[in-house]
Amino acid sequence: MQLDPEEMTPVINRIKRAQGQLAGVLRMLEEGRECEDVVTQLAAVSKALDRAGFAIVASGLQQCLANGADEFDVKKMEKLFLSLA
Repeated sequence: MQLDPEEMTPVINRIKRAQGQLAGVLRMLEEGRECEDVVTQLAAVSKALDRAGFAIVASGLQQCLANGADEFDVKKMEKLFLSLA
């Protein structure tokens, strides 16, 4: 299933933000920052990536519904969703 690049703009922005946060986590580790601060930022990166994944799956499910997809396509999307859960 092809993703619509225009619909993915918010997802792309979220992933770019997560990329910046991850770079910050690496800097924090290199600087020897407090464990709590590093883990807090790492959790934020993880959550941002999870939300991006869920947004992609949601878009795919909407396409399935709009295009009258067969049960196989819906099952594939369900599997992708569960891989993120």
